[in-house]
Amino acid sequence: MMFENYYAVIMAGGGGTRLWPLSRKSSPKQMLPLVGERSLFQIAVDRLDGVFTPDKIYVVTVAEQAAALQEQCPEIPAENYLLEPMPRGTASVVGLAAVALGQRDPQAVMAVLTADHIFQNEALFRELLLSAYEAAEEGHLVTLGIRPTFPSTGYGYIHQGDQAGTYRGLDVFQVLRFVEKPNEHRARQMFESGDHAWNSGMFVWGAGRIMEEFERQMPDLTTRLKEISRVWEQPQRESVIQALWPEIQPETIDYGIMEKARDVVVIPAKGLGWNDVGSWEALFEVLPADEDGNIVLGEGFIPLETRDTLVYKKSSPRLIVTIGVQDLVVVDTGDVLLICKKDHAQKVRQVVEQLKNAGDDYL
Repeated sequence: MMFENYYAVIMAGGGGTRLWPLSRKSSPKQMLPLVGERSLFQIAVDRLDGVFTPDKIYVVTVAEQAAALQEQCPEIPAENYLLEPMPRGTASVVGLAAVALGQRDPQAVMAVLTADHIFQNEALFRELLLSAYEAAEEGHLVTLGIRPTFPSTGYGYIHQGDQAGTYRGLDVFQVLRFVEKPNEHRARQMFESGDHAWNSGMFVWGAGRIMEEFERQMPDLTTRLKEISRVWEQPQRESVIQALWPEIQPETIDYGIMEKARDVVVIPAKGLGWNDVGSWEALFEVLPADEDGNIVLGEGFIPLETRDTLVYKKSSPRLIVTIGVQDLVVVDTGDVLLICKKDHAQKVRQVVEQLKNAGDDYL
């Protein structure tokens, strides 16, 4: 089989704080059915069908979420759930998965994916994965970019250089640099230049190849990963991970590795219909609205002269009535009522930080 050594790694340990108060520690956003009857995690697994069989899908999550995720997708073998004792950023997630795959298959190529993104064109996504595999087989570190549809200030960007090849009909470009989330002026410049892609946070590379970059750029993390690798097939593996994980400095794969990595390429996808469902505002882009632009999730809402407003009701008996309002987000979870302007929805994260500092129960 052509893709015998190809594996998917789904990162599924996040908290989804910008979708609070619906997304909580006990039910983070990837476990929620936000855009249909199936959860975002289930959708992420479903769309891999045809590229990866369930035994080739790995899930990295934190211990308190593992049981619920396994219940949602029991077709993935229990041993393919890799557990972090605590979140330490995406660099350690990738490192742990690379260790596991390196033990299983020295030739492993891994697609690092997310549990909480939406794609309208899933067939194109599968083509991207196959194209990226071929590029990774040649030693490239591949990042999946999204061709921008507007000058967003909410995403990081990837500056494309010369073409590095064509794989399965998709053009691949050298990466010149990763760009932080820009201000409005810079975002417009990059959008109009035509040589920038949004950074989707999804990658494809050989497990051995990314471990080379860890060794070069993150030696402290590499030391701990090697200790874990040495005991991977032994009974003390879990206790070793438990002991070493608190020593790891939190870091993202973007900052820790990708910004200074060698031979990075990008495949800029056009027409993927991608959304990272990162905030309440983002749901306006992926959910159908009525003729007034309102999105209603749940029962018991009377809108009067209300436009472009999202209302989410979960297990709350009260009636919600809005009169003469526009561009609002209203979320009623029974114990919390959130009301904010649509363009302030990203600031929900600040509320979560305040609640953390106060040791509050609403997390």
